[in-house]
Amino acid sequence: MTEVRSGAAASASLWERDEEVTAVRRAVDTLCSDRSSTGGLLVFQGEAGLGKTALLAETRRIAEKRGCTVWSARGGEILRSVPFNVVRQLLQPALITLMPEEARDYLGDWYGIAGPALGIAEPGDRQADPQGVCDGLVAAVRRLAKRDWPLVLMIDDAHWADEETLRWLAAFAERLDDLSVLVVVTRRPGEVSGQSAQRLDAVAAAAGVSTLSALTPEATAGLTRTALGPHADAPFCREVWAVTGGNPYETVELLAKVHDSELEPVEARAGELRDLNRAARGGGLVARLEELGIDATRFAWAAAILGTGISVDLVARLATMGRDDALRCADLLRGARILTEPDPATARGGEAELEFVHPLIATAVYDSIPDALRTAMHGIAAQVVTDSGYGAAAASRHLLQVHPDDDEELVEQLRKAAREHLAVGAPDAARRCLERALLEPPTPDVHARVLYELGCATLLTAPATTIEHLQLALSMPGLDGDTRVDAVWRLSQALLHNNQLEEAVRTVEAEAARHAPGPTRLRLHAVQYMWEGLHAGETISSGRSEHLAELAAGCTGRDNSERALLILRGFDAMTRGENAEEVVELCDRALVNGRLAPGLGWTDTEWGIELLLMLASAYAYSDRLDRAETLYTEALRAYETAGWSGGHLALAHAYVGLGHRRRGRLREAEAALRESLRLAERVGRGLPLYWTATCNLVDTLLARGHAEEAWEVAERYGFAPPYPSTIVIPDPRSVRGRLLLAVGHTKDGVNELEAAEKAAALRGHHNPVMVPWAADLARALAAEDRPGPPGSQPTSAARPSGSAPTPR
Repeated sequence: MTEVRSGAAASASLWERDEEVTAVRRAVDTLCSDRSSTGGLLVFQGEAGLGKTALLAETRRIAEKRGCTVWSARGGEILRSVPFNVVRQLLQPALITLMPEEARDYLGDWYGIAGPALGIAEPGDRQADPQGVCDGLVAAVRRLAKRDWPLVLMIDDAHWADEETLRWLAAFAERLDDLSVLVVVTRRPGEVSGQSAQRLDAVAAAAGVSTLSALTPEATAGLTRTALGPHADAPFCREVWAVTGGNPYETVELLAKVHDSELEPVEARAGELRDLNRAARGGGLVARLEELGIDATRFAWAAAILGTGISVDLVARLATMGRDDALRCADLLRGARILTEPDPATARGGEAELEFVHPLIATAVYDSIPDALRTAMHGIAAQVVTDSGYGAAAASRHLLQVHPDDDEELVEQLRKAAREHLAVGAPDAARRCLERALLEPPTPDVHARVLYELGCATLLTAPATTIEHLQLALSMPGLDGDTRVDAVWRLSQALLHNNQLEEAVRTVEAEAARHAPGPTRLRLHAVQYMWEGLHAGETISSGRSEHLAELAAGCTGRDNSERALLILRGFDAMTRGENAEEVVELCDRALVNGRLAPGLGWTDTEWGIELLLMLASAYAYSDRLDRAETLYTEALRAYETAGWSGGHLALAHAYVGLGHRRRGRLREAEAALRESLRLAERVGRGLPLYWTATCNLVDTLLARGHAEEAWEVAERYGFAPPYPSTIVIPDPRSVRGRLLLAVGHTKDGVNELEAAEKAAALRGHHNPVMVPWAADLARALAAEDRPGPPGSQPTSAARPSGSAPTPR
């Protein structure tokens, strides 16, 4: 903010801020009191110019005086499409000072997961899991906080933060109880919508919000006299307040203009304040910029296009001027209070030599660039950024602004950028790049591949969108061989996750019919049978079990398609209650020396998690719990190591809990299932993994005799009809029937168990451990039919009409 007199600008936004400064002091005192103190979170909200940035500067002063380490970052209006932009500003300077070995030591297992997102490590070969990266960033701060305690993190203009940073910030705010860090955030109200707004609101809810108000006339008068001298008369001070509305930033800028123009602060000259104020903002700022000359204007425009990392050399290249001219322009813009040198205390590393005095100025300069020229400058900026070695991902935010022009090279640049975004866990950024590539548009021979890549990018976040893209890609020429088969596989996954299981089966079945007998057709048949095996409704293809048995009979396990068919046959046999020894023998044949084959690991994407969970379940419900638990534990370890902390990790914890439950280790089962449900909550309710966690937790609580707690869990998490279209193990109807009986709803419980019996018979599921309706129904009916004393009436609900089923 502009300095009128020493300390005037800094103090302007602190007038009438005693309550906020007191809150900061109290939070810093709490942080510094003990290394084990819980974290703190402060959120200051206010319109532009009300002093949020100055309040952060005061926070820094207070914290550093107490010996705190302070890291800061700022969101940027034109930088919201840059993934991890703000969190990189925040953490990268502390990490790049470390040697690579030191960074590895501090981040531990999270180095390979969070490191690429922070720009301090090369990404791996696979698409990173966004939730895993988010958790890795939380873990990174936790570890750095121990090294740099007491640590204060400040984020200015959080409403302009990128989506990935906001995801991290919301997760971080939830876990402050075990993080000894103070986080101070500023934001404007109403600037964003959608998911960004939801995450900002979640942060605010965790902290409570302090809303900043404009200065009163009295405070404005005090500031005016501090800046211009005690002789400023009351009518003049009152007019300053009326002109600026008490906005601290506008007040300081206006007083700077008054000072520069040597205007006497008396009532007779107060009428000139409105013209001076117009010159200090909006169109007046643009006019002021133009007065500095065309070179200075070009330099300012180029700086606004870059937005961050503003170095003289980079701006000179974008503005097509020599270094000497660029240095002269930078001096002019500093003198005009448009650009300034970064404060060394808040410098964020890199080559940045300049920054805009205030975000309002940056926005005004950016908006002043003629539309066509702004678009052209973004195109040049993309080339400058690429040539400077920053990579395709860094250049992509500029490419997004370029008008479509049938540019094949631009399409390839955007595809490359999308791959880089996916590698660090930013699928939304990848989606934006690929959607923009489609607008170019791609050449006919590339178009289907861009759609395919777009479908892959949205698979984890938007199954319905994935379906649309992949169906269109498969309808066009350009996808052949393994790529086409993979597209069909991913489309069927998206249909499954979108609760369109029957269409998933039909899609794979139709693709299989296009291929001659051989490995590809065998793989597609296996996928078809896998989805049918997961369907909770009627059998989709007649004679499915017989066909599957015939196919598996000729399989020796020589490749993964044959191994998949053996697993599917074993799972099908288990659900049908066939000989347990034969089930185990089928599953064993699918292994290689007792272990999962290469390409069939838990983090391999060719077959997905569903197949391996079917293998482990076949073992678990054929009483080979040792092998089932080995697989469950391997899954948990694999996902934790890879940083997959979304749905995959939730399912792994659920099945670890299921293993404990089958062993009778009920306390351990409950702990694992509660962790599974916590993770599943983050992924989204209603999904099959959510049902798996809830169903098993209810079942475990009932086994522990905690019927009321089981009922509370069922009510809280919606464990009630309608049930999902995919099967859940154990059968949710059976577990809910048992729950209803346990809490005294006998009639409803009997009805639910009879429904479980009918559904199991329809599906051919006769394994009494997986679908455990029979024993509970038998006990309930026996209690109903037990005769009481002569003349008494039954105390239980009357059984519905129809004969009692014979339990299997």
